Amino acid sequence: MSGQVESALGEFFRSRADEARAIGGAFPDAVALLEDYVFRGGKRLRPHFAWIAWQGAGGDPDGPDAPAVLRALSALELVQACALVHDDIIDASTTRRGFPTVHVEFAQRHRREGWRGDGTRFGESAAILLGDLALAWADDMFHGSGVPPEAAGRVAPVWSAMRTEMLGGQFLDITTEATADESVDAALRIDRFKTAAYTVERPLHLGAVLAGADDALVAAYRSIGADLGVAYQLRDDLLGVFGDPQVTGKPSGDDLRSGKRTVLLATALDHGDRTDAAASAELRAGIGTDLSVADVERLRVVIRELGAVADVEDRIDALTARASRTLDACTATDDAKRDLAALAESLTQRTS
Repeated sequence: MSGQVESALGEFFRSRADEARAIGGAFPDAVALLEDYVFRGGKRLRPHFAWIAWQGAGGDPDGPDAPAVLRALSALELVQACALVHDDIIDASTTRRGFPTVHVEFAQRHRREGWRGDGTRFGESAAILLGDLALAWADDMFHGSGVPPEAAGRVAPVWSAMRTEMLGGQFLDITTEATADESVDAALRIDRFKTAAYTVERPLHLGAVLAGADDALVAAYRSIGADLGVAYQLRDDLLGVFGDPQVTGKPSGDDLRSGKRTVLLATALDHGDRTDAAASAELRAGIGTDLSVADVERLRVVIRELGAVADVEDRIDALTARASRTLDACTATDDAKRDLAALAESLTQRTS
């Protein structure tokens, strides 16, 4: 599946090469950087979920519509590129998948070439524009995929809703951090809209609607996707604090340094406020600061001792179990059920 998605993406980038060259200047190099970024690893989860859902709702992978459907679903990777590029700016992350983040790479280029102005500001500005380009091209690739007009009309509102939810979830994220909303409910709302919707729920929804699924199967897919998507983000929260940087490709403890209001942190603070005020105070004083390796390790201990890790693991297990029950009861094909179950396990039990 990954190879097919990458082939479709490569074809799309080639189709835009003349346009980039016509604009000229530094733009073709920027487009090349975006292409490298898109092809630099990644699990291709979103198109994979959507492709399985399409087949599970009756789509024929050997039928005449399959190539167009694959092109449409591969556009999800450009939506993901936009989200990651912008998220790294917001979180001030310096690495992604073991490489400098896009804004850092542009800043380094600015300084290396001796250009005028502030390199950091240039890097952020360039990365914002490149993320915008990725989202614009995702729309172009999706709507220009060649899926039959009737299916295109059905699926357009789903695609539109997915983009709005992704951006709305990101806005909730930065607002929650700015207002210091420490509630678990606020963190879960962010997980639902910033990550779950465009990672699993809407890809399953897209695949189902493209195949002409009935309302019951669409509802089941969306329920499965919402549960698995939140479980995926909860696993990501754990990896953001406890993950091995050699595996995750990101510095250890990045979420603590950035002060990200995750369910893990919200749970730790909630437990601490009820049972250990000193531990809560230590967490609040440390998060969002330039923590040393020793500081990160100390806060990890605090979070574990407050029972937050066990609580989040229990949430992941409960969400995964509920998604499994919904999957078992739905009318998707047996092959799709098997593939979704396997993908769900890899999603929620991953180490990177």
